[in-house]
Amino acid sequence: MVQILIMGGTRFIGVYLTRILVEQGHEVTLFNRGNKPAPVEGVQQIQGDRTDAAVLKEKLANREFDAIFDNNGRELSDTQPLAEIFQNRVQHFIYMSSAGVYLKSDQMPHIEGDAVDPKSRHKGKHDTEIYLAEHGLPFTSIRPTYIYGPQNYNDLEAWFFDRIVRDRPVPIPGHGQHFTQFGHVKDLAQAMSHVLGNSTATQQIYNVSGDRAVTFDGLARVCAAAVGKSPDDVKVVHYDPKKFDFGKRKAFPMRAQHFFASIEKAKAELNWTPAYDLLSGLKDSFQNDYLASGRDRAEVDFSTDDEILAVSV
Repeated sequence: MVQILIMGGTRFIGVYLTRILVEQGHEVTLFNRGNKPAPVEGVQQIQGDRTDAAVLKEKLANREFDAIFDNNGRELSDTQPLAEIFQNRVQHFIYMSSAGVYLKSDQMPHIEGDAVDPKSRHKGKHDTEIYLAEHGLPFTSIRPTYIYGPQNYNDLEAWFFDRIVRDRPVPIPGHGQHFTQFGHVKDLAQAMSHVLGNSTATQQIYNVSGDRAVTFDGLARVCAAAVGKSPDDVKVVHYDPKKFDFGKRKAFPMRAQHFFASIEKAKAELNWTPAYDLLSGLKDSFQNDYLASGRDRAEVDFSTDDEILAVSV
């Protein structure tokens, strides 16, 4: 049995990771603000604000853990105090990074040694990876692409479902042939659990996502299939995003570029493979989250769509 600390643990990735680790027989403790119940009954929660270094030290300095999963650190300043507390005291420090750190490239898929974008909004995650490596922590960094599945708090697959269930056109920027990549949250959590006790994974970075890339147009069609509609009936409308001023509004949930990564290293070294293909994963999300939460009956603001469609249809 491994003593594990999870930073977060009550939202999305942390929910599935907590369940898997408890099922594997580990003793799991969560550190969070205490706004949500633990996903598994009996799991201990330590309440605190991780952005306050003094609170972290007060709550954790006298605790002992074999492994730490840092799921919600965005900037180096989020993780550095935690890493300092457990320097030379933890067997494994697993950090949730992002494939969003990669610099846009002519050669795809992204592999773990690819150049990093210094202007990426995820730059803080790469800064954290460098810090953990330079300070000798036994770390493993996980870089997912787009994460989807039940309890997703980012409008990703639900953005497509909103339009498809209501028989609305799906406005897609550009030509619709940009390749992207979805990884199911349960597969991600499973891969993370495979890091424990794996000495090969120490000081390593792993891309973790689904097996295959999909075009934006193809994503609209497979979402239709997951909803139970004919993919051929989806009306995709392409538009030039440069012709619109959306301000802070988000007209499309993904970056309009090729964005997918090789997961071969994770499959080989973590003895892991995704259990979900894209269709089965989207069905899981649609049935067990979108419909279950009643979002199919909720009011949705399509004003941005209407602005696009007014000049693009």
